[in-house]
Amino acid sequence: MNNNLSRRLFEEAQKVIPGGVNSPVRSFRGVGGEPPFIMRGRGSRVWDADNNEYVDYLASWGPLVLGHAHPSVVLAVQESASRGTSFGAPTPGEVELARLVCAALPSVELVRLVNSGTEACMSAIRMARAFTGRSKVVKFVGCYHGHSDGLLVKAGSGAATLSVPDSAGVPAAYAGETLLADFNDMDSVREQFAAHRGDIAAVIVEPVAGNMGVVPPGEGFLQGLRDITSEHGALLIFDEVITGFRVAHGGAQGLYGVTPDLTTLGKIIGGGMPIGAYGGRSDVMQQVAPLGPAYQAGTLSGNPVAVAAGIATLKSLELPGVYERLEETAVELTAGLQAAADAHEVPVTVNRVGSLFSMFFNPGPVDGWEAVTRSDAAAYARFFHSMLEQGVYFAPSAFEAAFVSTVHTPEDLELTLAAADAAMEKAAAG
Repeated sequence: MNNNLSRRLFEEAQKVIPGGVNSPVRSFRGVGGEPPFIMRGRGSRVWDADNNEYVDYLASWGPLVLGHAHPSVVLAVQESASRGTSFGAPTPGEVELARLVCAALPSVELVRLVNSGTEACMSAIRMARAFTGRSKVVKFVGCYHGHSDGLLVKAGSGAATLSVPDSAGVPAAYAGETLLADFNDMDSVREQFAAHRGDIAAVIVEPVAGNMGVVPPGEGFLQGLRDITSEHGALLIFDEVITGFRVAHGGAQGLYGVTPDLTTLGKIIGGGMPIGAYGGRSDVMQQVAPLGPAYQAGTLSGNPVAVAAGIATLKSLELPGVYERLEETAVELTAGLQAAADAHEVPVTVNRVGSLFSMFFNPGPVDGWEAVTRSDAAAYARFFHSMLEQGVYFAPSAFEAAFVSTVHTPEDLELTLAAADAAMEKAAAG
């Protein structure tokens, strides 16, 4: 596989960009080697600077549920950009996008558009603190909610990939307002509420963990969080940056039938463009300026081009049979990957919810952060590079999710599973 131009680009990038990348996992330090520089994408495929072609299961880290350069999304972006790229003023499109979000997620009565999932989570916690008058927040070890200071504590995939469990530059006093519990362990949550009675503003959780790899919620876990937050007057925040419009049209909250007080969403509501949102109960959301005392603003919030892409995406996801097809494709793919691992006696556990999944090089079960950390990252790296050489692109980290899109074809799956057979042999070789 020719990668001369990508290598030269990476060398040049390191002269002007820290580590040569604008987001750490892209550096390939979790798997070794050098990253291909992607030039274009269409449907289920991407091409790098050296014109190598890949079946893509990264999907821009999840939001490209319709695949790359979907015609309706591209047309919406072109038409919107032709009218102007930014106004810093209200536009009709942001009202339509907000209506689509509220209609899909009944827990969301009011929604505020922002610029990223990080900003959405940061703002939702501010609303919870404003509403409750409390300062402390419970998060789960291995769950990532963006890189705002107070949430970079045991923050999952990106930090784990680089062997940095926490971040420098975060004041200890600020991080001290974040309390840790274990995903799928209600006893650890009860302990925090007992130790900090009357001080906890919110519990924030990925309802399906996606940033330590995909870890589904155990039986009764999400309902347990709903019950304990209601009992103690705290708010329940579902971080659906990954799961929203991915695992179901109504997100994980619709799939599991548990209603949070606040929900955060990410770039899937912008067709992969930079956007996010937070929303929920109207009495909580009325805390945000200009209605209330909690300030949050952004010149590019509700950017018309991102909004147009989001409207086109969410309308496409309303079409009949979309999620059924995603489910069928994901079931076939993950069953084949598990079979390839089993055939080569490689200890792999495939976790899947809807169209997102992870392969843990670990005999399992994988139901929380401690189990995730027992995975063989070196075996995953061997698997990853073998797949990449055969034209299949997974995440360059053993602790990330993979994603199926509506445009993955039977031919894509056939190519992927044939490659997986060889890659599992490489993984087993050690």
